Amino acid sequence: MPRLDEGYRLARWLTGSATDAEDVVQEACIKAYRAIETFTDINGRAWFLTIVRNSGHSWLAKHRPHVLAFIDDIADNENDAGHPLNASHLTGQKTPEDNLIAKDEAFRLASAIDLLPIHLRETLILREYNDLNYRDIASMTEVPIGTVMSRLARARQTLAALLKEEAR
Repeated sequence: MPRLDEGYRLARWLTGSATDAEDVVQEACIKAYRAIETFTDINGRAWFLTIVRNSGHSWLAKHRPHVLAFIDDIADNENDAGHPLNASHLTGQKTPEDNLIAKDEAFRLASAIDLLPIHLRETLILREYNDLNYRDIASMTEVPIGTVMSRLARARQTLAALLKEEAR
């Protein structure tokens, strides 16, 4: 139960739909419940997110074999507090303009992330949004840690290039 929200967010990123994500998480919870006796790992978070990831990929293969869709928006982020044009650093409160700018930037970021290839997108989401370490991501995706590091670097470079291109 404590990891349900993280599992839902990952499933939502993978499926692109809230209702589909609920189906994936429900399936993952059933699988986790059935496999709880075999759980011997120290990191329950990575274990559960691996089940969600695998369930998400299975669900996508079954329901969307040729087309993948991803979410169009992400929740408002609050990384804009130090921006020079942001008046909130003076008052301590976000203005409606600050919220609109943050929402627009979050939409631009989500749109750029959606353009990444699935293996880069998945690695980036697991690291930056789910805050998993390289070892856990490598274990979940069944690739070496070096591959995780190179995928993350390529994802960040590609994302920066996409955002720069979009800004022009």
